[in-house]
Amino acid sequence: MVTGGAGGLGEASVRRLAEAGARIAICDLDRERGQRLADELGERARFVETDVTSEESVAAAVDAAAALGPLRIAVSCHGGPGGGGRTVSRDGAPHDLASFKRTLDIFLTGTFNVLRLAAAAMAKTEPQAEGERGIVVNTASIAGYEGTIAQLAYAAAKGGVIGMTLVAARDLSPAGVRAMPGRGARGDVGPARAVPAADGSPAGVRRSRPAVLPELVPERRGHPARRRAPVRAARPEAVTRGSAGWTSRWPRTTKRSARSCATS
Repeated sequence: MVTGGAGGLGEASVRRLAEAGARIAICDLDRERGQRLADELGERARFVETDVTSEESVAAAVDAAAALGPLRIAVSCHGGPGGGGRTVSRDGAPHDLASFKRTLDIFLTGTFNVLRLAAAAMAKTEPQAEGERGIVVNTASIAGYEGTIAQLAYAAAKGGVIGMTLVAARDLSPAGVRAMPGRGARGDVGPARAVPAADGSPAGVRRSRPAVLPELVPERRGHPARRRAPVRAARPEAVTRGSAGWTSRWPRTTKRSARSCATS
């Protein structure tokens, strides 16, 4: 199952999984684009209208995915308003609290909602070779490590995703379920002049970024197709878990694995 699967990184993930022969539930709020993609991919795909912030909606999406076959891979690629804004704006106004909460609800709580329900379904499946049952890939971002000016809410959400995924990888290891953060397409911190501001984001977000990263080359955003690398690592027989840099098979946390998990 792929949330946000109707476009962007999600669509690229859906197409990569379809090429690998997977049966896929395309989970998105955009019914038109999602159904069109499902029709294009044929009988191996189905569209499921999904709101990641709703427990009932995600549970239904997990059930729909499981109806296609044992759920082995869940990829969270959903997007939404970025909640742009400075902690205190130029006119002295504090960051809007409702906007901050909404951004965390979509990018962090929504990701957790998919993680917990998909992992629970995977834990009930029959184990494959070496006891593995599945993997959950949560879309992270460089903003979770080094967010730029006016990315406060989004950076907080993605930092939460990164920290949550590492703990989830340790929690789920005994159940044979892996968890890893999937980075966005290379260049996802590109100069804002090449990218329209997200819906609901103030124009000031767009103006402020070139001054922060004036030397970035190429001066464009990454292409969603570059999402294919982290999704390839999600195949059931792979060993990556916890962090994009952790490829160990250690089932328990050790001093050595803890250092590896902290490296991205």
